Amino acid sequence: EQVPTWNEYMQHGSYDEYWQRQDVLQHMKDISPAVLNVAGWFDAEDFYGPMSIYYEIERNDPENRSTLVVGPWRHGGWAREPGSSLGEVQFGSDTSEFYRDEVEFPFFEHHLKDVGEAPLPEAIVFETGLNEWRRYENWPPSGLTERNLYLRAGGGLSFDPPEASGAVTDPGFDQFVSDPDDPVPFSATPGTSQGHTWMIEDQRFVSQRPDVLVYQTGPLERDVVIAGPIIASLQFSTTGTDADWVVKLIDVFPQESSDEPPDPRGGFQMLLAGEVFRSKFRNGFDRPQALVPGEITTLEFDLRDKYHRFLKGHRIMVQVQSSWFPVIDRNPQRFVDIYHAEEADFQQATHSVHRAPDHPSHLKLLTLH
Repeated sequence: EQVPTWNEYMQHGSYDEYWQRQDVLQHMKDISPAVLNVAGWFDAEDFYGPMSIYYEIERNDPENRSTLVVGPWRHGGWAREPGSSLGEVQFGSDTSEFYRDEVEFPFFEHHLKDVGEAPLPEAIVFETGLNEWRRYENWPPSGLTERNLYLRAGGGLSFDPPEASGAVTDPGFDQFVSDPDDPVPFSATPGTSQGHTWMIEDQRFVSQRPDVLVYQTGPLERDVVIAGPIIASLQFSTTGTDADWVVKLIDVFPQESSDEPPDPRGGFQMLLAGEVFRSKFRNGFDRPQALVPGEITTLEFDLRDKYHRFLKGHRIMVQVQSSWFPVIDRNPQRFVDIYHAEEADFQQATHSVHRAPDHPSHLKLLTLH
């Protein structure tokens, strides 16, 4: 009761004037100084911020002198760690030291002291999977191809759109019960140091839960490289009047390894990208609206940018769920002011994710090569 800011937050559960006047992006105009935008692919606290600022500056002032740098880091990892690993994933070099020595120091030497070489390129980004730095004159890079990755029957995942199966036993959707009293956890070890690296954590700890839908490709016959934004496009229905949707893109390592000794990451489900969207804000964060039970609804939201190479022999996986606790507060699954919801408002709901040809849920990707 003695924390005024928290009390203010609880009074403003939608994107009203209180939040609108605090939007920094509206001030990203006529930016003349050189800007170094630094982000971490696995920043759980604020990946949205630096990426959105970069995009907004580029939109308003295309000729500005800004550089985007994104490495395989958690929040602030570029400044205080070697950057050679995160959780169980190794990156093959001290990426943070590279940034500090080869990017940050030359940037300030040049722009503050007029010392050193010409300005940096538009984008310096780390390609996870292959573990190499890349330099581009624009972000996302040129030469990308738009491709949809479709959820398919039987837990399949394919770049080919679904076709009418004709099978009487296939309803054209996958269904699960979401229970606010038993939400899907965000980490296998909440409350420990793992909380700093959960955005790259092995997802096998939830992949067998009945309230997590799992879709995956077969072993890839060639590398697949994605760059830029990832958009989730869901077609869903529910028995409730509100629902959260969490979509995760995952790199599945081969179960068997020819390495000697065997690779301990065999079968590792590396979380690559994940985001949540609250259905009642589908028509605008300032206009909450109830869902109609049983009505098929289209929802699209951004999983944010990535630059990753799914290696040959790996699988691409998508997980879909409706809770991510306690990173995201529980949705009662009833259209109410969640900040002031009562215990009786929280109810189970049955969610259906549709994947038939006329309702094809998918991810929108940008691929290289």
